[in-house]
Amino acid sequence: MAWIVLVLAGLFEVVGVLGINRLNNNKGVLSMVLMLGGFTASFILLSIAMKDISMGTAYAIWTAIGTVGGTLVGMLFYGESRQIRRIFFLCMVVGAVIGLKILGN
Repeated sequence: MAWIVLVLAGLFEVVGVLGINRLNNNKGVLSMVLMLGGFTASFILLSIAMKDISMGTAYAIWTAIGTVGGTLVGMLFYGESRQIRRIFFLCMVVGAVIGLKILGN
């Protein structure tokens, strides 16, 4: 269950980053709610997951989900670069997360 909570925490981090992007383009209340709500939910879920998953592993995976998720959203919806080298390094991040899951709790 802790792993599901950790993945949700990472996904809410992406929501928070989307809120930052919206806030840069539109200073509306919805943008602020998206950012604050995303990051608040992310931190709460991360703290819950860390009750069963070691801090180093949980933080690394949470950060990786946010990094890969934010980059993919940028590539798919905001016209960011889709260079093969960029995709290769995203795959390396995913590989590292899989390695952490295999080697530790």
